Amino acid sequence: MDEHSNEHYKVDYDLILAGGGLANSLIAWRVRSERPELRILVLEQGKRLGGNHTWSFHDSDLDPAQLRWIAPLVTHRWPRYDVVFPDLARTLAGGYASIAALDLAHVVEPALGATLRTGVWIDDVTPTSVRLADGETLRARAVIDGRGMRTSSHLALGYQTFLGQELRLDAAHGLTAPVIMDASVPQQGGYRFVYLLPFGPDRVLVEDTHYVDSAAWEPERLRANIAAYVAARGWRVRDMLREEQGSLPIVLAGDFDGFWDELHGQPSVGLRAGLFHPTTGYSLPHAVRLAERIARLPELSAPTLFAAIREQARQAWDEQRFFRMLNRMLFLAGSPDHRWRVMQRFYGLPAPLIARFYAGRPTLGDKVRLLTGKPPVPVMEAFDAVRKTHPYQIRTAE
Repeated sequence: MDEHSNEHYKVDYDLILAGGGLANSLIAWRVRSERPELRILVLEQGKRLGGNHTWSFHDSDLDPAQLRWIAPLVTHRWPRYDVVFPDLARTLAGGYASIAALDLAHVVEPALGATLRTGVWIDDVTPTSVRLADGETLRARAVIDGRGMRTSSHLALGYQTFLGQELRLDAAHGLTAPVIMDASVPQQGGYRFVYLLPFGPDRVLVEDTHYVDSAAWEPERLRANIAAYVAARGWRVRDMLREEQGSLPIVLAGDFDGFWDELHGQPSVGLRAGLFHPTTGYSLPHAVRLAERIARLPELSAPTLFAAIREQARQAWDEQRFFRMLNRMLFLAGSPDHRWRVMQRFYGLPAPLIARFYAGRPTLGDKVRLLTGKPPVPVMEAFDAVRKTHPYQIRTAE
């Protein structure tokens, strides 16, 4: 007897999505659109889907069909972007877009209707049930856990910590494109850059970002950094519209099977499943591809979902081996205040290579190009970083 069949196992829903972040929101939206006969439920702790975040991506990260189906969510799109380093300033052609959580909610929430419950606190999740904080238990053929990153001894991580403020200025800022890295700023003990998204003539998101060894950080210092940067630009702030903050994992090494065995069959997505670009932390392309895959599955039992998500994560993990090696060079070789040299050298390479890197599809020639030439970090330290392929090796060396 199949305990997960509707005939023999009392369930309230076909699919419950625990957490209303990016990955679960896209899955719910896609499944609701393509398979409206399914009984789904999205549970979100906050007042709306998406929380208080901004997700960005390059057009080259997605195929044309994927760009079309997420187009209603896009807050703003630009045809190019800029990078700035102490010895390099460059404009790169290529579509770049951002999705703000509020715009995600404005589109997806009406599509979900009564299948969305907000302000709900989750106490426990299993592959086929969710227990709420008020004691109510909901059962489904499958539950997808999308409640954010989980700790694991099977990953060695660096972190991208950030604090961003969306500002309304007294006058036009003068930006014609996003500045996805301005690393001309003081480094403060790690790779630091300022990220700028111009959402309107006098409206801009200013984000202070640090690649650092620990997830611990100081919000007040980052706020002071933003204030100093804005003043140096000659901008005067009329209003701060909102503030977002976070810490994204940057994977240096890991044991994929150990990481996934810890889930004990629990379908999981997003950061919780390790589905993100290992160097940039971008998760939207992975979320888009996974939403499409799940919507196409002929049946949505917990074992089927777990196997499908793990298979996609395994493929991504294998494809990202080269990126993890580069991350180790960035974090483990050379002085933290000189990590910007690695990124400056990278952004001096041909634009098509940079686009393939962001999309997670570097060619063999790209990899050779990235590793040849004068290294931006000490050679022996780089070699030592490259050979560390297991979390234990990295932790014992710290």
